Amino acid sequence: MGKVSLQPFEHPVCTADGVIFDLTNILPWLKKHGTSPVDGSPLKSSELVKLNFAKNEDGEYVDPVTYKPFTDNTHIVALRNTGNVFAHDTVDRLNIKAKNWKDLITNDTFARADITTLQDPQNLASRDLSKFKYIQDGESTHTPQQESERSDPSNNINAAAMGSSARVIKAKEAVARARADRAAAKDKAMTGSGEARADREGASALRNESSTTGISRAVPINAASYTTGKAAASLTSTGVSLHTGNERALLSDEDFMLKPKRVKSKGYARVQTSHGDVNLELYPEHAPRAVWNFTRLANKGYYKGVKFHRNIRNFMIQGGDPSGTGKGGQSIWGKPFVDEYAQSPLSHNTRGILSMANKGKDTNTSQFFITYRKTPHLDRKHTIFGKCINNDPGGETDETLKKLENVESDESNRPIEECVIEDVIVFVDPFEEFIKSRSGNGALNHLNDRNNDDETTTWSGKRVHQHSQKQTPGATALVGKYLASKSSELADEAESGDLNDHGGDEPAVKKRKVEGGFGNFDEW
Repeated sequence: MGKVSLQPFEHPVCTADGVIFDLTNILPWLKKHGTSPVDGSPLKSSELVKLNFAKNEDGEYVDPVTYKPFTDNTHIVALRNTGNVFAHDTVDRLNIKAKNWKDLITNDTFARADITTLQDPQNLASRDLSKFKYIQDGESTHTPQQESERSDPSNNINAAAMGSSARVIKAKEAVARARADRAAAKDKAMTGSGEARADREGASALRNESSTTGISRAVPINAASYTTGKAAASLTSTGVSLHTGNERALLSDEDFMLKPKRVKSKGYARVQTSHGDVNLELYPEHAPRAVWNFTRLANKGYYKGVKFHRNIRNFMIQGGDPSGTGKGGQSIWGKPFVDEYAQSPLSHNTRGILSMANKGKDTNTSQFFITYRKTPHLDRKHTIFGKCINNDPGGETDETLKKLENVESDESNRPIEECVIEDVIVFVDPFEEFIKSRSGNGALNHLNDRNNDDETTTWSGKRVHQHSQKQTPGATALVGKYLASKSSELADEAESGDLNDHGGDEPAVKKRKVEGGFGNFDEW
């Protein structure tokens, strides 16, 4: 299965890491993005290796030596220099253990480093689709032709299973296309004022809406690329209310705002230290989560009184850990957050770069560091989210960095003289500016408003308006409302008298004597 189309491949290729793509799907992606859709790392088409799979008579992929079919539990490898695909057990027994470093099919020589794992049943993380970069970012991997085919409602219907109804649908589609063609020809022939042109556009919109199979609704600004899953859940579970439409899931305000390149305005802050002030410029366009984490912690006073616990001359100074050991600190979410350097153009190419400190991939918390010089070896290892300003020779920030760099450190690079962050002041919060710009038209204040129109859906799918439920005046909303209602009925009966009193007691009806046998059948 290709990692871009998530469909069975026809022209398989793989990367050096063993990630399989279909050539017809990965080439348009590389032409547009130039990165791997799985992890966001740079990728060129020349780095792809064409794979040669062997098939049996039934069309199943098999090992070319043992002819054992490949399954989901087969450890599959490929040779990078030839592209031939084998079962790992075959290569292990006939090549590695036998020290026979020649391809079993072409007899070409290969090295152990040329063995690339395509499928490892023990590595479940490689099959976790939620970790794929393009799925997290909501990027579409379809070509324009595929998008047009998916947008056509007729392609989503199995006409062969609809019998005579299929002819009706095809006739309606033909009529809609003919009307659209006539309208297009009429629009070209007619020239008029802006009002006439607006009328034609409105008529065209009505025709397009009537030709669709369902009611078109405006897509919310914070709609995700996946659905809520309520339709599938209600189909398979009786404990879920019935849902017949595939509604898109809605992102929270924070998730919507913390998408790369969403907030493009820069932020500005000042780190007040015991040796002077350091002025910072923040980049939420390329590292929104890192900037959000830094500014929220600063506004909480998280960095007040925190010491710089690591200072290396001609390299960098690191802080942000309240424990002062370099092993503590928490993010604003209470857990580590992901790196954001995959698609960032920023680099550690000068003095005064502000980056997140970490202890491995996706382990960012509250610690950060500022460089004393150019450090390109840290690129694609640490998330850059800002840099120092007023950093020219003789500037305020440059003088502060010189004082901090000249502080002596012990053998563990801990400053002997205390270097303390007295406070971090955020002058310009880019996220507040973004929210203000969006709140003018209500775009961000009502992201999660689904316009339910005050309705409740029962288990059978019937919608009941809440305002149609009648309550007895004066009755409470608790169980006592039924008691109050009943007491009011009894009071009304007492005021109007006994309605069953007709001037005398009715004679008591005598009970029929039950006799033995089957009795009389007249009443049957």
